[in-house]
Amino acid sequence: MLSEKFNAFSFSVLKFTSFILLVIILFSCGKVRETIIDPGNNVVNKSYEDGIFVVNEGNFNWGNASISFINTKDSVEQDVFNHHNKRSLGDIAESMQVFSNQGFILVNNSDKIEIVSLKDFSSVKSSTDLNSPRFMSIIDSSKAYVTNMQNDISVIDLKSLAITKSIPVIGWTESLIHFENYMFVSAIGIESEASSQRSAKILVIDTKSDKIVDSIKTGKDPICMVMDKKDKIWVLCTGGYDHFEPPSLMRIDPALHAVDKTFSFQDPSSTPSRLCINSGKDTLYFLNNGIYQMPVASVTIPSTPFIAANGHLYYGLGIHPSTGNIFVSDAKDYVQNGEIYQYNQVTGSLLNSYPAGRIPGSFCFSSGSKKK
Repeated sequence: MLSEKFNAFSFSVLKFTSFILLVIILFSCGKVRETIIDPGNNVVNKSYEDGIFVVNEGNFNWGNASISFINTKDSVEQDVFNHHNKRSLGDIAESMQVFSNQGFILVNNSDKIEIVSLKDFSSVKSSTDLNSPRFMSIIDSSKAYVTNMQNDISVIDLKSLAITKSIPVIGWTESLIHFENYMFVSAIGIESEASSQRSAKILVIDTKSDKIVDSIKTGKDPICMVMDKKDKIWVLCTGGYDHFEPPSLMRIDPALHAVDKTFSFQDPSSTPSRLCINSGKDTLYFLNNGIYQMPVASVTIPSTPFIAANGHLYYGLGIHPSTGNIFVSDAKDYVQNGEIYQYNQVTGSLLNSYPAGRIPGSFCFSSGSKKK
């Protein structure tokens, strides 16, 4: 089960896991396990309140997860957490959020959340009581929900990181969307089961009682969710790691707790991932080898990419909240350090590129990010 803790959605979970296991076997005999990344001639920032964080997953069981920071002058600081705290971030950094001038970093295989100050990236608090945390949704200054791969959803005190309640579920939960008094959570099912046996759904949780009050059936492996300008939830379903069914995009009416539109990918072997939406909430983006752009008013899934991969292994995707520019990571071969590319959201032209750490998987934009 642990071998699937990578965020393997650039391909299918099965393909990616097999590849990683092969890499580990090939390198384990001749390579000492890494715990930190040498930042070399690193840019050191005085503040991290305005810029872009790149969450580098690192290699499974190598303890080389890291954070890269792109400042407003397009300079990059590598391995920020280790530099300021003199210790490794941990094993498989999954996601990051900013709230109240602090960064919350979920480290999956280390079973923890790290809180850092955005003033200097110093550690504020660390919790190791979680089970394979994936993503977080913050309700207010005192409460958040955290998904994981271990049969529950954690309700945590945002200041102490203590788990105040566990909501029992069956299997693996992933993405979250907060709408009015409800939390919508994608539930993939039991990880070890075949896709045909998994019960994929969106769970509806009452945030006042912390109880599951409803569920919405979806396609297999609902991995990503975003909300559009009309408060409709879009769910990207991969169809299952074994291609049990064609991938799909589903639109949910959160007021009715029901699917009101479904788009199926024409190619059943497609492996879409990393669903995002622009700040105007009228255009969807996702990866499927290349980068696809889809207006929410579209009546069909686009057949050609907005930006072709051209030999890159696109792995992580983010849309800048101010400029709307597209940030995408290239994981290369999952062993060497990755790279980040910034594209214009209108023309698709390349604007810049930046070095990153090992397996850059996701982006987090500081709350103070200004137009670049």
